[in-house]
Amino acid sequence: MAGPTSGRSAENGGHKKRQGPGAFATAYLVIYNVIMTAGWLVIAVGLVRTYLAKGSYHNLYYSIERPLKFFQTGALLEIVHCAVGIVPSSVVLTAFQVMSRVFLTWAVTHSVREVQDEDSVLLFVVAWTITEIIRYSFYTFSLLNHLPYIIKWARYTLFIVLYPMGVAGELLTIYAALPYVKQTGLYSISLPNSYNFSFDYYTFLILVMVSYIPLFPQLYFHMLHQRRKVLYADRKKTE
Repeated sequence: MAGPTSGRSAENGGHKKRQGPGAFATAYLVIYNVIMTAGWLVIAVGLVRTYLAKGSYHNLYYSIERPLKFFQTGALLEIVHCAVGIVPSSVVLTAFQVMSRVFLTWAVTHSVREVQDEDSVLLFVVAWTITEIIRYSFYTFSLLNHLPYIIKWARYTLFIVLYPMGVAGELLTIYAALPYVKQTGLYSISLPNSYNFSFDYYTFLILVMVSYIPLFPQLYFHMLHQRRKVLYADRKKTE
């Protein structure tokens, strides 16, 4: 899911400082976040350029398919960052959020090519792109101890629209994939087999959709709480 789409939700905001990473780790994280910011900017430019050339928002996915797969998969390194301790965020939460997007990128959109024409794909791609440009910029400037307020404000405000937009796109895309998954038996394993194990990918996708029901409001309201906490603290400082 895009709490999942909100981008490593607010509790991970800006690689929170405890003691902070060492100089080498900080330099590495700055480089990583700059590269990821640039990558998502490439995706944004690709979307705009193709839209202007075609004069239509339909089927823009194909213009950014490769960089989207590359940079979204590159987010797997964030799990490693947490696991080795250079970023003090929850490994489990980060893994859940990263893997949910990687899953949607590869196991749904890539694997079920028929859904790539759906407008819902553009919905979550646009939400992800804006979110990630802001998020990685936020991390970069935070690590450099020079965070512009506009980026902090965007980080803790635009999710109000982008999170529901991304979740809607993700759910509609999974829903659109269901008939093709059922028809082809994609990734399903039937009995009998030597492992005495069965797996129905169609049912699994339905369960994934159902999981959004408890998770979306929980993450969304948590992020609203974080927004009040962070931005209210800034207002208090200026009073």
